[in-house]
Amino acid sequence: MAQCFFCKYNSEPSYKDGENIEKFLSPRKKILSREQTGVCANHQRKLNKEIKYARLLAIIPFVAHQSAR
Repeated sequence: MAQCFFCKYNSEPSYKDGENIEKFLSPRKKILSREQTGVCANHQRKLNKEIKYARLLAIIPFVAHQSAR
């Protein structure tokens, strides 16, 4: 199994880094699972909390923008 992204770079997920956090979201802005991202359990829990906080502060969107029909 590949090493966790955050363990590899010796860093922690942060709500302030919106571009980095968006790598762990689907195109529809849903949080991806550990199996899809390759993040360890400890960092996945922290990542979920940081994503939710970033959404609350409007750094990243809750849902993807849908075009008008």
